[in-house]
Amino acid sequence: MIKMKKTILILAAVFFTLTMVQTIDAQKTDKELKKDVGAKAGKEAKKEAKRLTKAGWQVPPGSLPLAKILENAWMKQYQEDDKGNPKYITADGNGIAGNKSAAEMQAIELGKVQLAGTISTKVAGLVSANVGNMELAAGEAESITEVISNSKNIIAQEMGYINPFFKIHRVTANGNTEVQVRLFYDVAQSMEIAKKVVQKELKDKLNKNEEDLKKLMGM
Repeated sequence: MIKMKKTILILAAVFFTLTMVQTIDAQKTDKELKKDVGAKAGKEAKKEAKRLTKAGWQVPPGSLPLAKILENAWMKQYQEDDKGNPKYITADGNGIAGNKSAAEMQAIELGKVQLAGTISTKVAGLVSANVGNMELAAGEAESITEVISNSKNIIAQEMGYINPFFKIHRVTANGNTEVQVRLFYDVAQSMEIAKKVVQKELKDKLNKNEEDLKKLMGM
């Protein structure tokens, strides 16, 4: 009996050691992957920065060099959540106006609409997967699709102001200012906003109770 217990303890110790080794190897692989991505990001960022600078684009005073900004943006796009899914959605916005502030606001709003479009597409995919499991009256599925399609602008409004990850500007040939921004938004947070917006819109349009709407939204 004592011998058996000793054997079990030895096996447990071996299993623990192997698990630790596998974890360390996985961590090394992850670090190596990040290193590879970082190396590629730095290389591509330098090329892109050179191209943009040649086209007249500049960074705001006191900002990081353009190549470093682009490299950081690239790395941020590769960030994942604890399930291995992309952590952020991203969009670029462009605006042209008589002054930098107005052009920047245009660029941000355009970027927000693009973000909202991406989010509404994700919600549409989620809802379509749940529609088949529910008993819907004739025409309700079409109404749901229409509501989601029309919710993009409302989602953009609910997202509020989004501080650009970076912004660059240049003077156009006719003397206006052109601004380009890149926006990032947390996927989980954006989905929560979109679900609430679509759920409210569906409640106003369809005769469904809260429980049915939550099932439809996967909540």
